[in-house]
Amino acid sequence: MAKIAAAHTPCSSSFHNNLVPKFNKRGILFFSQAKKWRSQPLIVKSQMTNNATTYTCRINTDIPLYEIPRASFDGYLENKPRVFKAIFPDKRRSQQLNEEEWRIHMLPIEFLLITVLPVIDMRLRCTTKGVEYPPGIPHNVSKVLELDIIRWELQGLDDVLKPSEFSLGVKGSLYPDRNGPRTRLKGQLQMSISFVLPPVLALVPEAVRRDVAESVLRGLLQNMKSKVNGSLLSDYAEFKREMQNNLLV
Repeated sequence: MAKIAAAHTPCSSSFHNNLVPKFNKRGILFFSQAKKWRSQPLIVKSQMTNNATTYTCRINTDIPLYEIPRASFDGYLENKPRVFKAIFPDKRRSQQLNEEEWRIHMLPIEFLLITVLPVIDMRLRCTTKGVEYPPGIPHNVSKVLELDIIRWELQGLDDVLKPSEFSLGVKGSLYPDRNGPRTRLKGQLQMSISFVLPPVLALVPEAVRRDVAESVLRGLLQNMKSKVNGSLLSDYAEFKREMQNNLLV
């Protein structure tokens, strides 16, 4: 089950373009012309959600993994371009930058009245023998695949709707757990977004922001989890067939 958490850091900002965001009795956001501007910037109170906020969502994977001799999951993970293609199959939206990094043009993300086009650089790397394993992974695990966003850019926003501060983070790990009677594929994925709302959206209630953020993050993580549970295991099955056929040649 995904868990959502939020952290807040107070800040302040001013309104621009003579537009003041308001809510009607039905809670619908609209903008009205300001009657008179003060000489000093209009400060929105922190309880009105003009805050820097971080939302974090986590999701886990724990499913059976069927290995065969000479076609271990460890060997499969070594082929990072193949693993990346299984998780992100749309070639039109990705390109390989080097041995461990790929650039991904993500599908549009809608948040409140904002639609953004994130471009991220994702790194995939393998670690072994318990060296620099992420927290929570036993050191006796043979190999771990780590996913990490190392750079990002937001496209498709004008200056009015662009957050004054924004960060996007994704960290994930995937590994075979052979401690029990049968091997299991385990992993975790965490995604976080941090931003300061632009002034035109500064009055959006925190409850609305939280619900929207939870929906967006959970949807993105569930999509990646389905790729692991479906596309990745399907490609690993193909990998096993290829290894078996090579032995018969």
